[in-house]
Amino acid sequence: MSSPSPSSRPLYRTTIALDALVEAAAALREANAAFAARYPGDSPGRQPVHVVYGGANRFTWNVANKLGGLAIRSLETHLPTPAALGDALGIATHASLATIRDRVMEKLLREPVEDYRVDFEDGYGSRPDDEEDRDAGRVAQELAEGMRRGSLPSFIGIRVKPLSEETRARSVRTLDIILTALAARDGLPDGWVITLPKITLVEQVQYFVAVAGILERELGLGIGSLRFEIMVEAPQVIVDRRGRSLLPSFVDAAEGRLRGAHFGAYDYTAACDITASCQRMRHPSCEFAKAAMQAALAGTGVRLSDGATSVMPLPVHHAVAGGAPLTERQIAENTDAMRAAWRLHFDDVRHSLAGGFYQGWDLHPAQLISRYAAVFSFFLEGINDAGARLRNFVESAAQATLVGNTFDDAATGQGLLNFFLRGVNSGAITEAEALATTGLTTEEIRGRSFTNILSRRAAIPTSAA
Repeated sequence: MSSPSPSSRPLYRTTIALDALVEAAAALREANAAFAARYPGDSPGRQPVHVVYGGANRFTWNVANKLGGLAIRSLETHLPTPAALGDALGIATHASLATIRDRVMEKLLREPVEDYRVDFEDGYGSRPDDEEDRDAGRVAQELAEGMRRGSLPSFIGIRVKPLSEETRARSVRTLDIILTALAARDGLPDGWVITLPKITLVEQVQYFVAVAGILERELGLGIGSLRFEIMVEAPQVIVDRRGRSLLPSFVDAAEGRLRGAHFGAYDYTAACDITASCQRMRHPSCEFAKAAMQAALAGTGVRLSDGATSVMPLPVHHAVAGGAPLTERQIAENTDAMRAAWRLHFDDVRHSLAGGFYQGWDLHPAQLISRYAAVFSFFLEGINDAGARLRNFVESAAQATLVGNTFDDAATGQGLLNFFLRGVNSGAITEAEALATTGLTTEEIRGRSFTNILSRRAAIPTSAA
């Protein structure tokens, strides 16, 4: 369909003179550009589905393989069949339980840990300075060995102590020891990030930016290479004394270094005076805080992570070497306790995913089972519906573009595309399944951009499309 020529268009009276809005248009153009710069959208690349925390005193170059081995042993011992997995976790899905269990096992063999944080805070505790110095030096050696052997997770980093007056110097010294040692060897591992706990002030973020700048300059690291994530654990970050969220100010103060914001459910609920027995990830106060985080950080490129399920899938009875074996009742109680913990973790992860938090914390190797089972079942259950919606969305949007109409809902299309990108990256669905379900090409899905898909398809003549 061709547009009418200017001479054939009907004439209508208008009121606004051509030059009446020049100044207003210039101001709006500047504001639009500033908004686009501040809210560039999702960060490119892969977001891990979890981060595993482990004390720095226990870190080794092959920690991921160790954790994977322990998880596999737990899976084979306690959940030996697809039916056992489905029964323990309460998986109600049209997806094949066999497929879910097979893909969990494959993931544990191929990439058991996506992201790991060497912990110098809660998982490490307060120790004498000389002991933490030694552990920091040893961690650097283990990291370098892991880089040499190619055994480190795709994403890795450290969590330092808080930047309070009591621990600020210790926090910086630990980071300095590790980075100085790594810079003298082969540089930083891929996917390196630093976690800052208990951030409460913009000045703390500004201080760490100054620390990072000095370390980059003195160690010959790339400018901006030291990126960090903050932990949201204080109610005052969500609503400060003026009734505002501090999170946008943290983004500004970080000067492009802020990669993620992780929610700390237990510190947060404790600060809200919620009794310990009621502290849980799905507490209403946590739901409020996470919704506030989403609203404050949407479109900034800062990625969100939920917290941890503190109940571990561990047996309550242990056989003693040389002693009597466990009774049938004790074995049954062990199984019940582990299944209850797995089910709680599975439900927490599924709740986070449904709420738009695609990453969370894991604290024990057995939680890798319920983590991946939750992630995989989530994506496998939604693949057909999301695929049909994306296929129809692409076809309708591309057709609108072909006839010269404006399509202004790219965010929805990108959200549908992101579902498949996250599913493929996690191992929940294969790329072939994503292609077959969506009708996209390999080039389109690997390009990761819904807007580029539309641009490419709009450039193809209708007869060739």
